Amino acid sequence: MYNDIKLEKGMYNLSGKSFTSALEELDPSSAYIGTELENLDAFERQLKRYNIRVCGTECDSVEKFFNSTDTAVLFPEYVKRCIVKGFENTIISSITAAQTVCESGHYIGCVMDDSAEYTTTNQTNTLPAATVKEGETPVVLEKFGRLINASYEAVRKQRLDVFGVMLRSIGVKLAVAVVKKAVAVLEKDAENISVSSLTYANIAELYGSFDCFDMTTLLVNPAAASKIASMEQLTESRTNADGQMVLPFGSEMIKTSAVNENKLIGIDKNFALEFITSSGLVLETDKLIDRQLDQITVSISCGFRKITPDAVKVITIA
Repeated sequence: MYNDIKLEKGMYNLSGKSFTSALEELDPSSAYIGTELENLDAFERQLKRYNIRVCGTECDSVEKFFNSTDTAVLFPEYVKRCIVKGFENTIISSITAAQTVCESGHYIGCVMDDSAEYTTTNQTNTLPAATVKEGETPVVLEKFGRLINASYEAVRKQRLDVFGVMLRSIGVKLAVAVVKKAVAVLEKDAENISVSSLTYANIAELYGSFDCFDMTTLLVNPAAASKIASMEQLTESRTNADGQMVLPFGSEMIKTSAVNENKLIGIDKNFALEFITSSGLVLETDKLIDRQLDQITVSISCGFRKITPDAVKVITIA
């Protein structure tokens, strides 16, 4: 049971396993189905075990994690989860069709030549071919990270929910930097429509330029998003469950500072982009456990690759 688990630093350094995975092996969540703890994972059960409250009116302070050597082991996972929550609560998942984990710093994916026309073929003739082969240009994974300076004395009395918000904000900003890389990959060599001004008719033209694929998503700069939202044709537009504006023809509009003010990028999110990572977010753990919080490092190595060029089109405003 979760009350009997011995927490150790080494649980962060097991090959191929996260700290939570190591906990789950010792304390499987499947054992709690039908109980009051079934909605908690192994890490959250440890927080309950030591009565560490990370939110709510009776939220604890950071120093609660350091009441014992056992609870100190839980602190890096708390920090990582906060940053990951901020990182994942962004548009990355909304613009990627697939995510690949690559063990090296270079990734070579497959490319497909499917340019032959789809038409009828006589019984005696060979069918038109789509050719899949290994790509010639590798994707080089780049490292995005942050060094957080925070001494234990400075944060020990800070409420965990407030400290968590600060950590989530770092995750959000880290993700924005990663999205800029994704946007650069989407824009490169994409079919471009040049216009003189931003009008609803031009947005509709971009939507209509998609043939086999659909424009599920429109990526725009916040300034352009403001202009689009004020257009007469969108006065009665709706929003989806994520709060994104849905255009009359069904595309969701996502605003991001990663897109240039004079660009609008239309994509079919189900076919356009591959997100490649060497691992998840990496956090240095030993210093956190030993209360040496002077420097917290968090990083991710990742890259992007366009899978289907026809699923991406761009408007450039001259």
